[in-house]
Amino acid sequence: MYLEHLNIVVKDLDQTLVFYRAAMPHWRVRGGGESTWYGVKRKWLHFGDDNQYLSFNDSGTGKVRELTSNALGVAHFAYVVNNLDALIGRLNAAGFEVRIWGGNEPHAKSVYFIDPNGYEVEFLQYLTDLPSERNVYQ
Repeated sequence: MYLEHLNIVVKDLDQTLVFYRAAMPHWRVRGGGESTWYGVKRKWLHFGDDNQYLSFNDSGTGKVRELTSNALGVAHFAYVVNNLDALIGRLNAAGFEVRIWGGNEPHAKSVYFIDPNGYEVEFLQYLTDLPSERNVYQ
């Protein structure tokens, strides 16, 4: 079993793609179209590779949950990357700054960014292949 996709409601597809293309330059727009969701017209697209993707729908209104609260909703989602420094450079060049410098452990380091819609996205680089070193629970 693996996670194939996340379906995310966003405000603007073009702004959203600026962030995710910078973070994931090897991904592409797989397809898209228009639909109606409970009476609201929206555009949608799938951004990813052949195995996984993010489904974006542009009918978003309001704000995502306050990230410092305990309100229900997505707190963040995370991607493992091979080169965290390169990812930070690409996102900085696209106009996005690190929100939180996460773990800087002997076997892993991470950062958190906020995408154009207010979603927090963690990017994580493991510095070992050993699960016992990657997953240290204290």
